Amino acid sequence: MKNKLILIFSLLCSIAMFSQENTKSFSLQEAINFALENNRTAKNATRDIEVAEKQKWETTATGLPQISANIDYQNNIKQQFDAIDFDQDGVIDFGAKQSVTPSIRVDQLLFDGSYLVGLQSAKVFLEISENAKEKTDLEIRKAVVNAYGNVLLAEESVKILERNIAVLKKNLDETTKIYENGLEEEESVEQLQITLSGVESNLSNTSRLKTLAYQMLNITLGTDINSKTVLTDNLESLTTQNITFDLLNAEDKVENNIDFKIAENDKISKELLLKLEKSKALPTLSAFANASYVGNNQNFKFLDSNQIWAGTAAFGVSMNIPIFSSGKRSASTQRARINLEKAKEDLTETQQKLKLQIASAKSDYQFAIEDYDNKKQNLNLAERIEQKNQTKFFEGIASSFELRQAQTQLYSSQQEFLQAMLDVINKKAELETVLNKVD
Repeated sequence: MKNKLILIFSLLCSIAMFSQENTKSFSLQEAINFALENNRTAKNATRDIEVAEKQKWETTATGLPQISANIDYQNNIKQQFDAIDFDQDGVIDFGAKQSVTPSIRVDQLLFDGSYLVGLQSAKVFLEISENAKEKTDLEIRKAVVNAYGNVLLAEESVKILERNIAVLKKNLDETTKIYENGLEEEESVEQLQITLSGVESNLSNTSRLKTLAYQMLNITLGTDINSKTVLTDNLESLTTQNITFDLLNAEDKVENNIDFKIAENDKISKELLLKLEKSKALPTLSAFANASYVGNNQNFKFLDSNQIWAGTAAFGVSMNIPIFSSGKRSASTQRARINLEKAKEDLTETQQKLKLQIASAKSDYQFAIEDYDNKKQNLNLAERIEQKNQTKFFEGIASSFELRQAQTQLYSSQQEFLQAMLDVINKKAELETVLNKVD
C-alpha cells in the first residue's frame, strides 16, 4: 500500500512538472518577441531573404569564370580508316576502334549590359525581400498586440460579469425574502430574475470567446492552438503604459513607412527593367580557353602508362552584335517605359495616402485616449448611480424598474470602459506601425 502511494505521488509530481514546463508566460513585449521568432509567416519571410541572398550570388557568379571539364569515350563499331603514323616516335591510331578525349574549358564574360543590370536587380531584389520581412514583422507585431489585448479584454469581462452575478444573486435572495414576507411586489423579484438571466447568458458567451481569444493568440504566436498560455500583463496597467503624447507630436516622415519603401522599390525595379531592355541593343563580349587530349587504342588500355596522348589548346574571343529585331526590342523598351511611369504615379499616390493615414492614425489615437478618460469617469458615475438606486430600492423609495435601468447602465459602462482601454492599446499599435516607430 505504501509503495502504491509513493508511486501515485511520483506520478502526480511528474504530471505537475510536465504541465508547468508546457505552460508559457508572456508579457506583451515577450509575446511580440516570441512571435517574431516562431510565427510561421515570419519564418517564411526570413527564408525569402535567404533566397534573395542566394539569388544575388547566383547572378554575380554568372559574370565570374566558368570552368567545366568533359570526358568523351567513343567505341567505333566499324572503323573508317587505318592507323596513321605522324612521326617516328610512336603511332597515333586515328583509325582505332576506341578513343578517349578529356578536355577542360574556361569561359569568361567580358561585357554584357544585361549582366550589369542583373547585378543591380539582384541587390534591389534583396532590398525588396528585406522590406517584405520588415512589413511582415510590423503586421505580426500589430496582430500580437490585438490578440493579446483581446485575451485581456475577455479575462476582465469574465471577472466583471462574475462580480455582477454575485451582486445580483444577493439582491435577488434579499428581495425574494422581502416578497415572501409580503413587503415587496412579485414584479421586483421578476425584474431581478430577468437581469440575472441576461448577465449569466452574457457570461457563458464571454467564456467561450475567451477560449477563442487564447487560441487566436496561440496561432499568432506560432504555437499549438491549444497551448497553455499565461499573460502577465493586465488590461488597465497596459493601457496606462500605452498612453504617450510623444507619438502625437512625432514628425510625419512618410519615407520611414514600409509601404513607401516598397513602392519606391517597385519604381527602382521598373527603372532597372527599362535599363535591361535598352541593354539588349548593346553587343556582348566573352572569351574562352580550352585544352584537350586525344587517346586512341584498339583495346581499352587508356589507364596504361604507355598510352600515347595528343594534346591541343585554344583561346578565343566572341562578340555578338544585335542588328535588327523587327521592332521587338523597341516595343519591349516602350512597354518598360510605360510601366516605369505607372510605378512613379503609384509612388506619388502612396505618399499622399500615407500622409492621410498618419494624420488619421494620430487622430484615432488621440480620440482613444480622450475616450478612455471619458469612459472611466462615466463608469465611476454609473457605479455611484447603481449603488444609490440599490439603496433606494431596499428602502422602498425606488422601483425595481429604476434599479434595473441603473444596473443596465452600469453594465454598459463597464464594457465601454474595457473597450476604451483596448482601443488605446490597439490605436497606439496602429500609429506606431504607420510611423514605423516600434521598440
